[in-house]
Amino acid sequence: MEERIRIARLDGDSPHVPILAEWAHDTWGHLHPGRSLGSAIAILRDECGAGGVPSVFAALHGDTPVGTASLVADDMSDRLDLTPWLASVFIRLGWRGRGIASRLIQHVEQEAQAHGHHRLYLYTPDQQPLYRRLGWRDIEQRDYHGEAVTIMQCDVRIPSHTIAIAR
Repeated sequence: MEERIRIARLDGDSPHVPILAEWAHDTWGHLHPGRSLGSAIAILRDECGAGGVPSVFAALHGDTPVGTASLVADDMSDRLDLTPWLASVFIRLGWRGRGIASRLIQHVEQEAQAHGHHRLYLYTPDQQPLYRRLGWRDIEQRDYHGEAVTIMQCDVRIPSHTIAIAR
């Protein structure tokens, strides 16, 4: 039987916000010294915008979240010159390797493009090959709160059917 995964935009009242915030806090909390799980939940609720920046998306199997990704104004406290960011891409164990991360990433790219953003940024300590396969390129290697990370950028592709021909 084929697994059906749908991607949904979350609003701040979604019952999925606490679990997605817990995933992010458990995975990347060390990059935000002093942030409690309660604070992480409140921040994620605030990032659940109605469209554009900020937005939070969940990959859902039925009504169970199996992954998430966000579009945020900033994701690196000392690189506020770069905006917007693809952030918090996370797929639950047992669901990895099925293309869900790629779908979420492409969904965020489409969301950014639809709201007038033509370049996105992200940072990752260990998922560079995934992002490179999807068209992202390295722009900086650095230490961020004690972790070696790569900052990457992607020029959002405009679908050919939306390009107007000048006469």
